[in-house]
Amino acid sequence: FCYNARMQIYQNALREIMKNGIDREGRNGATRALFTLQLRFKLDEGFPAVTTKKLAWKSVVSELLWFIEGSGDDNRLKEILGKDKTIWSDNANADYWKPKAKFAGDLGRVYGVQWRHWRRPDPSTTLGAGGAEVDQLSDLIARIKKDPSDRRLIVSAWNPGELEQMALPPCHMMFQCFVAPSTTLGTGKGKLSLHMFQRSCDMFLGVPFNIASYALLLKMLAQVTDLSAHELIITLGDAHIYHNHFDAVNEQLKREPLALPKLKLNKDVKNLFDFKMSDIELVDYQHHPAISAPMAV
Repeated sequence: FCYNARMQIYQNALREIMKNGIDREGRNGATRALFTLQLRFKLDEGFPAVTTKKLAWKSVVSELLWFIEGSGDDNRLKEILGKDKTIWSDNANADYWKPKAKFAGDLGRVYGVQWRHWRRPDPSTTLGAGGAEVDQLSDLIARIKKDPSDRRLIVSAWNPGELEQMALPPCHMMFQCFVAPSTTLGTGKGKLSLHMFQRSCDMFLGVPFNIASYALLLKMLAQVTDLSAHELIITLGDAHIYHNHFDAVNEQLKREPLALPKLKLNKDVKNLFDFKMSDIELVDYQHHPAISAPMAV
């Protein structure tokens, strides 16, 4: 595969939906959708940042660090990003959510809260086994290190009992890791792969962001577990393009993907929870101009 081939997979998915998708009226607008698609990216071929438009890289990094912290506070995300508005601010201020919010900027029990603070059903009987909460992310890292062949290397954000306590139910619902051991491969390090399932997929605005975010998470997890990042697989459930994004998508499809950039992480960071914005750099990122389109809330 050449560098361009991997992000061409994303471009091909856009084409397929535009050509063969089903038009439907949804909660927040008309979409054209297919059910189900899968995208695969080998990270040794370059970092899968979309090049046919500009990726909001700092927003990708800041949101992932916010998830990893376990926060559900948009004010904290603003601090990490260093801006007065984030991609979550509209959800935090939405009329449907504000009556439920505990404070200005509260987003409830969204992704990071579920990743780090999943509530046990009966805390009184489990205090000796990790307390009243489950830190899924810490547990994942410990399991990878202790038993890399474990088939339970899973983190879930989809908590049916708490969906009403979230400003937005999770679109990327869960991910699972897989380790190919070095003894099998005949190499110095084992290889870590990550498979994410996404139930609702805004193909123009959201999916390029999600690809970059989970590729970054895979690279970070590989570094702190002393493995090599191998393959990112994303299964898209309801893969859709909003009708008011059609012009933007058609413009993007006219563009030829460019060579993929590389990701540079601070090699001194050995703990996932120690990464900062300054430890993460996208190198040699070439891209076509940005294409704007409204985000559905």
